[in-house]
Amino acid sequence: MSPRRTIAGAALGAAGLAAAGTVVGVSRHRRSLSRRPGPGVEDHPDVPLGSLRADALTVVADDGVPLHVEVDEPATSQPGDPTVVLVHGYALTLDCWHFQRLHLRRAGVRTVLYDQRSHGRSGRSAREHATIDQLGLDLRRILDEVVPDGPVVVVGHSMGGMTVVALAEDHPELFGDRVVGVGLVSTTAGGLDVGRLLLPVVPAKIGLPIAQRTIATLARRPQVVDRIRRLGKSVAMVATDLFAFGDDVPAAYVEFVDAMLSATPYEVVAEFFPAFGGLDKFDAVEVIGRVPTTVLCGTADRLTSIGHSRKLHSRIAESRLVEVEGAGHMVVLERHEQVDEELDRLLAAVRDERVAG
Repeated sequence: MSPRRTIAGAALGAAGLAAAGTVVGVSRHRRSLSRRPGPGVEDHPDVPLGSLRADALTVVADDGVPLHVEVDEPATSQPGDPTVVLVHGYALTLDCWHFQRLHLRRAGVRTVLYDQRSHGRSGRSAREHATIDQLGLDLRRILDEVVPDGPVVVVGHSMGGMTVVALAEDHPELFGDRVVGVGLVSTTAGGLDVGRLLLPVVPAKIGLPIAQRTIATLARRPQVVDRIRRLGKSVAMVATDLFAFGDDVPAAYVEFVDAMLSATPYEVVAEFFPAFGGLDKFDAVEVIGRVPTTVLCGTADRLTSIGHSRKLHSRIAESRLVEVEGAGHMVVLERHEQVDEELDRLLAAVRDERVAG
């Protein structure tokens, strides 16, 4: 059999209809998804998902990769007000923070967002630099270039949370000095079942050895995989709904996340995938306990399950653990009101501690 047919067969198998059970199951789920109502008034329909923008900045990482950065500057600010830096996850972009960004804008909080290397509008990374440690270095560069002065609250979702942990490991001196608050959302510092990460992208429930072999095989022909992903859009949408969300969210949310996943080249998915299997940084998270910290996760998260957040909470002194009942991995969209409230609570705790200090 030709390599192309082998790759195509592997991709189709990995992206098989096991995500919904059968072809009929996929079709029914897809129809059900299309009948869900759109976002309600409370979801700001006047501000479409992914439409928020600011003047773009380019921050060059230490290895020369250009990082796309956007800064929301408040009309007024008080001396000592913290800047919030939002760090997105695997195969997503800064747009995933849509609701938090809108909320912080309306609250007058200076907010920095950026696309991680090889994601969104940032430049492509060399394969050897597609690591969590490198992402931590990128975050440090963002802080140095865009927030050179004043207090910072860093909030990371999924791989973005791992990025924050990597920063803590490499630069513990920043925590309690420049970094005065931390939010860790749907994330972990190690012990991840990496097969779970493939589910929204290549929907198949597979273990670590098979996951590694599948990724390595498919990475030899990433363009073929990307074409198959586009052709199998119904399957991809169902997989995104099943594995990114816990409740029946509006179809617009599913389409929004699926668009970000689909726009991430499979080659990028494959390059970053090995970084998750070897992640082991729980010993590095203790320094985060120097500052107010919120650990938040949905109880129905199928990718970074709630146990990871509970472990982070147990390792980070005086952290606040928020378990969002029934929510999935994309809790930042699915339960954005609650996430926004927790951001407000975290910022209030930061301000209180600084006044007390």
